[in-house]
Amino acid sequence: MTAFLDFEKQVAALDRQIAELREMGDDPTLNIENDIARLEDKSSKLLRDIYSKLTPWQKTQVARHPERPHFKHYIAGMFDDFMPLAGDRNFADDHAIIGGFARFRGQRVMVMGHEKGDDIPSRMKHNFGMAKPEGYRKAIRLMQLADRYNLPVVSLVDTSGAFPGIQAEERGQAEAIARSTEQCLALGVPMVAAIVGEGGSGGAIAMAAANRVLMFEHAVYSVISPEGCASILWRTADKAADAATAMKMSAQDLLAMGVIDSIVTEPVGGAHRAPAQAMQALGDEIAKQLQSLQGLSREQILHQREEKFLGMGRA
Repeated sequence: MTAFLDFEKQVAALDRQIAELREMGDDPTLNIENDIARLEDKSSKLLRDIYSKLTPWQKTQVARHPERPHFKHYIAGMFDDFMPLAGDRNFADDHAIIGGFARFRGQRVMVMGHEKGDDIPSRMKHNFGMAKPEGYRKAIRLMQLADRYNLPVVSLVDTSGAFPGIQAEERGQAEAIARSTEQCLALGVPMVAAIVGEGGSGGAIAMAAANRVLMFEHAVYSVISPEGCASILWRTADKAADAATAMKMSAQDLLAMGVIDSIVTEPVGGAHRAPAQAMQALGDEIAKQLQSLQGLSREQILHQREEKFLGMGRA
């Protein structure tokens, strides 16, 4: 059963009633199909109404939903012949970032992204999607390979931010993030990045400085988490909802400002409620954007990316 968020309590109550009625429905003397259909219709309409007017803070909660599809699910559902490549050829293999060669709808690509994990052991293994310097250096190596073999790069971003631990700082976290961002911008092949959950701080931009930046309808993308922003401005994380609104971190706000290029519609209730439908929509948009970049020369690709980022913030 789907885990319900705080603002979905009414939907949760209706779904509990439906489940109880279904259990009673095993009794042949009862005929409650009409009641079940009525409650299902009411639940569906309520869910649609709630998700049509989510606040930025509520979108943040949806983006963090533990059942939301993760990188491994996208690989299984959208790509074929995935061949993972490990290590940064310098220190270690960071499991927070996974990548390698794959086929996307028949086209050879380099795909990489953050993996958060979906249970306690896998979350520990993948460090909750928070990469260390070796993770970004692995991403650099993958992008350089893609450039060498003339393969488009597809990046799936879902991280609360880069790992903030002292070990990461000792190994050059800021430098690794900067160089990964630089490598994105220097690619002579098309790059399409998609914010599929959280796009947090430099940990996200290091893999999202692409020709086309897509974003799921209920994903978030910001320089800092709402809790972090609230702690700085108001000295309390209790103001996270206010911070989320002020930061304009939703896909709708970012599209209006030109930070992203396209919004990918999610199933009603979020990608976690219908992962296959969400993946189909994302795949269609990635394919569309790759097609629009096909045939461009190396110089045209570099120029397009340069103009995109230099144009942000212009009146």
